Amino acid sequence: MQNQMPDWAAAQAQEWAEGAHRNAAGLASTLGLTPERYAEDPLRLLPGLQSYVDRLPLGEFEQSDWIGLHTDLTSYLGDLLVRRHGATWVKVDDSSSPAGYRYVVEATGLDGKTHRVEPYDVVMEEFENLPIEIGRMIANSEAVLNLTPIVDEESLGDVSLEDLMGESGERH
Repeated sequence: MQNQMPDWAAAQAQEWAEGAHRNAAGLASTLGLTPERYAEDPLRLLPGLQSYVDRLPLGEFEQSDWIGLHTDLTSYLGDLLVRRHGATWVKVDDSSSPAGYRYVVEATGLDGKTHRVEPYDVVMEEFENLPIEIGRMIANSEAVLNLTPIVDEESLGDVSLEDLMGESGERH
């Protein structure tokens, strides 16, 4: 896969990105967050979206319900990565996909390298590991894109809670 997309693929990816944003902003509006506040920081939607998802009767869902929820969460996740991290949607060839291509999100990680994640797959994985946790979806995507530092669990073993929080126990 090359970093340079043909003009038509770039235009299709841009159209996809705009559709994802419209869908995510519409979802935000439905959940009581204005499109302007959502655009300022998509993370503002997280508490309301998590509350909404927690109340869904997933056991009663039909296929069309799952498709709608999957579309909404995929749109939100991709749009959040674009708006918060400067990521971009790209169209990539994929012979294993029924359409012959996929839309993925691409970002420059902390290591300076380009990384990709497919929000569609992240959401599907969440469906396979209920309950749905919006924060976990975001964290998993950011980790794949190398947008957050990796915590070395072994070295944290030597750090006390007081060291992490400061001597007075207050966060900095």
